[in-house]
Amino acid sequence: MVNIRLHNTLSRQKEDFVPADPQRITMYVCGSTVYNYVHIGNARPVVVFDVLYRLLSRHYPQVIYARNITDVDDKINAAAAANGEPIRVLAERFATAYRQDMAALNALPPVIEPYATDHVPQMIALIERLIEHGHAYAAEGHVLFHVPSLPDYGKLSGRQREDMIAGARVEVAPYKQDPADFVLWKPSTAALPGWESPWGFGRPGWHIECTAMINTHLGTSIDIHGGGQDLIFPHHENEIAQGEGANGGQYCRYWLHNGYVTVDGEKMSKSLGNFRTVRELLQHYPGEVIRYALLAGHYRKPLDFSLSALDQARAALDKLYGTLLPFSGQATTTAACQAEAAGTVEAALADDLNTPLALACLHETASALRKCAEPAEQSHLLAVLRDGAALLGLLQQDPVIWRTAAPLDANGPNPEQIEQLMAARRDARSKRDFVRADELRGKLLALGIGIDDNASGTTWHRIHA
Repeated sequence: MVNIRLHNTLSRQKEDFVPADPQRITMYVCGSTVYNYVHIGNARPVVVFDVLYRLLSRHYPQVIYARNITDVDDKINAAAAANGEPIRVLAERFATAYRQDMAALNALPPVIEPYATDHVPQMIALIERLIEHGHAYAAEGHVLFHVPSLPDYGKLSGRQREDMIAGARVEVAPYKQDPADFVLWKPSTAALPGWESPWGFGRPGWHIECTAMINTHLGTSIDIHGGGQDLIFPHHENEIAQGEGANGGQYCRYWLHNGYVTVDGEKMSKSLGNFRTVRELLQHYPGEVIRYALLAGHYRKPLDFSLSALDQARAALDKLYGTLLPFSGQATTTAACQAEAAGTVEAALADDLNTPLALACLHETASALRKCAEPAEQSHLLAVLRDGAALLGLLQQDPVIWRTAAPLDANGPNPEQIEQLMAARRDARSKRDFVRADELRGKLLALGIGIDDNASGTTWHRIHA
């Protein structure tokens, strides 16, 4: 079994992954708040942790991967009110869109997809336990977690108390015993969603939702918790407080966080006009192109997302699919050789999900395959390429379908025109008319089409500026 190492936000260093139970790995990733179509920043953790899920599933018999749906939230309330529709109708519509968009990015569905509103009784029970243990108190229809009751609060983010109060972004209400205390339950009016509770008609605070869903489906202690860097404080810090305050012991063993996504070097914002939803991008790029672009940078670092980055990702995929084209329909990987087939790609991913290195390894294998003429070695390299790509969630289409279906630039040539020029060039080469062959190559280059002559034949790929 490969040794998987992950950077743990809690310890601030890379650690060997040692699960509590090797027969049952538990992983939870914060999902979407479904009040609109998800943007590209929301998609990054889905793609990143999908790769981790694929890697873990290769080596452990059972991986329980949960990714929640937040369907009770002030933004959902406002959007539903603006549309004049029930909150559940709006939430379900955008939850469906979320699943469709993530599937288009080749993200596997999680094993469990819990909805927050389906777990309100569990949230109430968890809050009652926190009150019993002296970590929470009721005040004016609210229930709040009393931060000073947990001496190691702040261990995940490493923030000082003053910074935590300022960064919590919550109103310092008069009923709070301490300015850092955060809401577990809050009252609702008749116009807002709510549930009956020991503290009156109300609804849960944001942080308690994930802790309750984790406890319900994965247990009081889990192996891996993932999410965006923006969730470290206060959300994940508060999850730890709730989980360890109510149950004792360690809430989560490994915390993983992906970096922010910027667009053309700037923070994504509707006011700047650079707000990119996945649904919008899918109208212009295949989902696999978007996935490749999201994997092109290391998950812990900021990722600058741009149309240029998407064009580069499409060109890279065109070349990889072009390598596979002569082998379309040819079976490769068997159970016996699968362990070796992923090769250096798997080694790169086992080192804290180093996807840039994994992609480089994929291209090295493709280059070797293009140069190879020996059938047995071709078959081996083909297995390595396909299996390594599967770990990354790439090269999942038939290369013939990719070549004809992947959209070209609006003013560029269509696949039929390209194939006509390619056929003419092959004919010229067979007649050893290399002047004519070079002329046709030049025409293809002028159209943004690159040519690869190799031992397996001649393939083409798009060139994007």
